[in-house]
Amino acid sequence: MPPGLHLSAVALLLALAFYYFELKTLLPGSFLLHLPSSRAANGHVNGRQEAILQQPLQAPQQPLQTPLDAPPSFKRHIVAVGDLHGDLPNALRVLKFSGVIDEAGDWTGLADFFVQTGDIIDRGDDTIPLFDLMDKLRAQAPATGGVVLSHLGNHEWMNAIGDWRYVYPTEIKTFGSVADRQEMLSTGRIGSSWAANYTTASRLPFHPALGPPNTPYPPAKGDDARATPLSHAALSFVHGGLSPTYSNLSPFPQRINELSDTLLRKLQRRTQPPPHPPAPYPGLPADTTAAEAELYGADGPLWYRGWALGTEAAVCAAVDGVLEATGTRRMIMGHTPDFHGIVARCGGKIIIIDTGISHAYGGALSALELVYELVPVRKAEGAEDGEWVYREREIVNALYADGKKLIADDVREIALRAQELSW
Repeated sequence: MPPGLHLSAVALLLALAFYYFELKTLLPGSFLLHLPSSRAANGHVNGRQEAILQQPLQAPQQPLQTPLDAPPSFKRHIVAVGDLHGDLPNALRVLKFSGVIDEAGDWTGLADFFVQTGDIIDRGDDTIPLFDLMDKLRAQAPATGGVVLSHLGNHEWMNAIGDWRYVYPTEIKTFGSVADRQEMLSTGRIGSSWAANYTTASRLPFHPALGPPNTPYPPAKGDDARATPLSHAALSFVHGGLSPTYSNLSPFPQRINELSDTLLRKLQRRTQPPPHPPAPYPGLPADTTAAEAELYGADGPLWYRGWALGTEAAVCAAVDGVLEATGTRRMIMGHTPDFHGIVARCGGKIIIIDTGISHAYGGALSALELVYELVPVRKAEGAEDGEWVYREREIVNALYADGKKLIADDVREIALRAQELSW
């Protein structure tokens, strides 16, 4: 074969291969993703979106190519960790493999939000350094635009009440004495941080158009946020769970946190009773209201275990009502441990992240990762007011020391106007 012809044949083959590769990358995969079936849990739908939502979506094989004139995309990365119970070394291991901190124990900036669902105290000796770590990360996070959301678990509340049944004598020594520990947890460094930085419940929106964390739902009268497709694009976090029978769900989480603030103030500002044991159980203050007592009750957000212990049929029949009332798509909680790993129920609407991280349990080291994406794909047909069709995606992973496990990958298309994404 003449050399020129040989080179021409090679060039032709290379061109065909390049064309084939380009064609493949432009074609999406053929299998279909399951769309969330509950409208109540995933936001309200109006007429202009009905046709869009009824169309099955194809699984993306590569990042979407957005049009040049498209509005900006949005992404939010959230990491949540459950009960730590006095174990600093295991807490550091989890925060490192989940990307929250670096080898030096400092904030990396890889997460937009880090959420801890309570029960840092009891069953171990590392109470002081664990709370100091949370406060350090809270101070470092804003430098990268990050936020730390901290919650009081039932064990924090037990200690505030004077119920020290799970306090180790060796842990008391790290404070100095019983009196030193009481002072630290009431008006001292740890107690002051509880009052200023910790809540009993959180509502974390996926998109800032819904407001900052803990913006109440439902919105105030006259606010049309309920009518947008993003109205329920948020997560709830509590330690125990949000019972369907709990009477103070709404407005969420405002009402719960108001009760939490007033009850904690009463506990911290009273003369501290001798701890139980050996002294008798002191109970709640005499001026505790019925609503405050319900907060700390068996069906309150600190102790409720129904989402973890109920049958699949029962919890899945009840979950949408709570998600609707709280303006959320998923509820995330700790409190009820599964030592094998994170538990997801009802298609990931219920996620329980207490895996017994502390050496007191010897469970799995774990964290929850949520990645939210909102990407414009095309202008809506007959577009008005800058209306675009967006691909909305929620990826939920359980993170472990040796890898990750997919919990959910929910994709849908929604139509949004520019004003619905402003903040």
